[in-house]
Amino acid sequence: MSAVLPLPAAKRRSNSFLARLWRDKPLGAVGGLVLLLFVVVGVFAPWVAPYDYNEIAPLDRMQAPSWAHWFGTDNLGRDVLSRCIYGAQLSVIIGCSAAALATLISGVIGIVSGYFGGKIDMAVQRFVDAWMSFPDLIVLIVVVSVLGPGMPQIIFTLGLLLGIGGSRIVRSAVVSVREHMYVHAAQSIGAGTLRILWRHVLPNVLPPIIVLFTTRVGSVILAESGLSFLGLGVPPPAPTWGSMLSGSGRTYMFQGPWLALAPGLCLTAVVYATNVFGDALRDLLDPRMRGTR
Repeated sequence: MSAVLPLPAAKRRSNSFLARLWRDKPLGAVGGLVLLLFVVVGVFAPWVAPYDYNEIAPLDRMQAPSWAHWFGTDNLGRDVLSRCIYGAQLSVIIGCSAAALATLISGVIGIVSGYFGGKIDMAVQRFVDAWMSFPDLIVLIVVVSVLGPGMPQIIFTLGLLLGIGGSRIVRSAVVSVREHMYVHAAQSIGAGTLRILWRHVLPNVLPPIIVLFTTRVGSVILAESGLSFLGLGVPPPAPTWGSMLSGSGRTYMFQGPWLALAPGLCLTAVVYATNVFGDALRDLLDPRMRGTR
């Protein structure tokens, strides 16, 4: 009896998350790399920046981009590239931290309110209605004026402000998910509330939560730039992209367009990269899209 030779094993494509991200969502993978690049550059800004962010050289003021100063210099002779790099350290950290805090608050409030319903939902939603009735800018100005300008105060204020208002989006998704058959099946076999929330509700509301986070990053960075414009942001001379746009960038943009273009392009790149990366994560993590390509 002749032995049966095994067939050569077919090449299997890697099913790891990073491999699927690069294979199925190349634009999202590039966006994640761009976002990671800005985070790494911001963290290692003292070693990456060619000059100190507050190094003043009066003889080099308002120089156009050159090999010595890739993004030119501002009205005080400071290197714009170095200030953009140090600005990434503040703007990206503030944006991601406040967006993460806002998403966490939105997720907790939205899941609890949407799943339990009844009097709990009514009480929580009336509080959210009252909170959303206040203008965002007024609340920001009042809280930061009381607590004082600084990075922790801005992160806490923006996270709380955006988190409570964004809980409506999570709640609407939870209200839809809790009526599905698999939730009723888990309840019928005696599964605990925490297990149902963790294993069935959260994975199915994760896509809108991810999109909420990605949109919050850009909103936080823009809100921080508005606070910097009003003098309530990160205290100078620490540079942020918002303060660079509202300060010398707005005043001298006709004499030196690079003063507004450099931080503006950095802001645009981070917001766009975060959005496309978030869309890719939403498509890959959505349980309803598993098994599809």
